Amino acid sequence: MKVVIFAGGLGSRISEESHLRPKPMIEIGGKPILWHIMKLYQAQGFNEFIVCLGYKGYVVKEYFANYFLHNSDVTIDLSNNKIDINKSLQEDLKVTLVDTGSETMTAGRLKRVQQYVGDDTFMLTYGDGLSDVDLKKLLQFHKDHGKIATLTAIQPAGKFGILKYDDNGLISSFAEKPKGDGNWVNGGFFVLEPEVFKYLDGNMDEVMWEQEPMQQMVEEKQLVAFRHHGFWKAMDILRDKVELETLWNTGQAKWKK
Repeated sequence: MKVVIFAGGLGSRISEESHLRPKPMIEIGGKPILWHIMKLYQAQGFNEFIVCLGYKGYVVKEYFANYFLHNSDVTIDLSNNKIDINKSLQEDLKVTLVDTGSETMTAGRLKRVQQYVGDDTFMLTYGDGLSDVDLKKLLQFHKDHGKIATLTAIQPAGKFGILKYDDNGLISSFAEKPKGDGNWVNGGFFVLEPEVFKYLDGNMDEVMWEQEPMQQMVEEKQLVAFRHHGFWKAMDILRDKVELETLWNTGQAKWKK
């Protein structure tokens, strides 16, 4: 089953890093977050990817074009420009990199990779979110409900600690970054049927996937939510990157399989 990944946005909220490279290429533990996303899919049996490129897409192309070289032991004979591969790390990954436009919105990006998706069920996610979601359970949930689209719903942690105190100011409880207000939000990790492309009719270049297409599916009762209670974290700002890096370096990266 193919996995489509949105990886073309500007990443303006993390411009400290994204002015040099696209957001999905920002590194966690020395590897791009895009690599981490692919590995969490690969670990659960999904190894064919279609990456929607845009802003600085050439950086992603160069990374994968040189992936084999960078993960191999080589002997380079400069006298005759010969390169011998002594030891290589083979990866069971197939990656299709598609230029979907530097200014294209997410609905337009998805539409532009339709020819690579084909006529089978496929997965879709964002190029900045990590999770320990059980993809096999997600896929089975999608099949059981028989709808065109399934998204993974998550409850993000609150941004601030919550205090409870009495009239004298005496604190009775404190919770550091608890789960949010009880609402569930879109966490990505979609499963989609090819019929989803009928919601992308016409020029979609200025349309967000999360707006008209998903709203129309909601109205037609074709979108269901798979509730994920485990780990989920999006790298939206620099602080998120630091938190993910800390989890990786301390052996607490729950998305690592």
